[in-house]
Amino acid sequence: MEALKVSTDTLFILLGAIMVLAMHSGFAFLELGTVRRKNQVNALVKILCDFSLSTMIYFFVGYTVAYGVDFFAGAEKIAEKSGFELTKFFFLLTFAAAVPAIISGGIAERSKFNTQLIATAVIVGGIYPFFEALMWGKWASASDKPIMLQAWLNDTFGATFHDFAGSVVVHAMGGWLAIVAVVLLGARTGRYPKSGGVTAQPPSSIPFLALGAWILAVGWFGFNVMSAQTIDKISGLVAVNSLMAMAGGTLAALIAGRNDPGFVHNGPLAGLVAVCAGSDVMHPMGAAATGAVAGVLFVVMFTITQNKLKIDDVLGVWPLHGLCGAWGGIACGIFGPKSMGGMGGVAFGSQLVGTLAGIAVALIGGAILFGILKATMGLRLSEEEEFEGSDLTLHKISATPARGGW
Repeated sequence: MEALKVSTDTLFILLGAIMVLAMHSGFAFLELGTVRRKNQVNALVKILCDFSLSTMIYFFVGYTVAYGVDFFAGAEKIAEKSGFELTKFFFLLTFAAAVPAIISGGIAERSKFNTQLIATAVIVGGIYPFFEALMWGKWASASDKPIMLQAWLNDTFGATFHDFAGSVVVHAMGGWLAIVAVVLLGARTGRYPKSGGVTAQPPSSIPFLALGAWILAVGWFGFNVMSAQTIDKISGLVAVNSLMAMAGGTLAALIAGRNDPGFVHNGPLAGLVAVCAGSDVMHPMGAAATGAVAGVLFVVMFTITQNKLKIDDVLGVWPLHGLCGAWGGIACGIFGPKSMGGMGGVAFGSQLVGTLAGIAVALIGGAILFGILKATMGLRLSEEEEFEGSDLTLHKISATPARGGW
């Protein structure tokens, strides 16, 4: 029976890993549909290469930083228990690789490819697993470790920071790293003319954008439900809460965005980002409210970011992942307690402090990383290369027969 349980757990988490791996195609098509046609090939290449590099870096470095576990042993040893530990690595890798995929959307159309790959290696090998170790990994539960934030939160507020599926650990981390890169990179040429105003650079393909959103939304149920990691901990509550947040985010974005298809298809993603943290403890009504707030938050802050702050975050990854992820961490502390119909075991103070800690790690780490890269290698393409487009400049081919792919 024990062998059967281990094998079942391995299959369970493997299916989750495959579903989240499929989400990366959603990142690719969401970016492809949002950028101009002369940058579509680059969008596809970036996501695949970022994931592949993340796999190597997380296997050899990042997973050890986060959990103190390595695979420098014979295959017979590491394949014990049906290879559960290897499959767990695969699952958590897909989370780690989501961080550079998030950043990719913010810096699209004008970033250097090789510089982005270097940033991916540093993020997946160091910045992300450091925070992962604090909240989920080797420093998360032991009070005798050198960094014991979770133990302090538990002593201070009566509960540790709760982030079941990564609203803060994954999404806010990616979104706040991205905003640093976007600001240091600067806006796309011509986006904000010196004469004032904003030059529209509309999505190249609403169907591809919608396809990306749908792939992400479906894969998200592996992202959230399989975060239980073993079959005995699976909960239908997580699935239904994810569904309710997705629906709430969609409808809220529909209303706040006045039927704009770009907002409508990012609405479910905003809701799903926000519900990750508390999907295992909220009541479905709380999850719906969390998603609805996230949908409005994305629409409002995307508009402010682009038009008032004049920050050229192409896919709106800071409002979508950074702000909605932070909201999700805090919302877990609002809707998770039993007084709000939740399962309990969470504290608002811990959720607030843990969320702020994630933002701080991302901002500090991002400022150091992207600041050094800007000073040494440069972050962006030349004006001529940007005008020509990333596809022809970097990959020598366009997505369409017409040269330039406008």
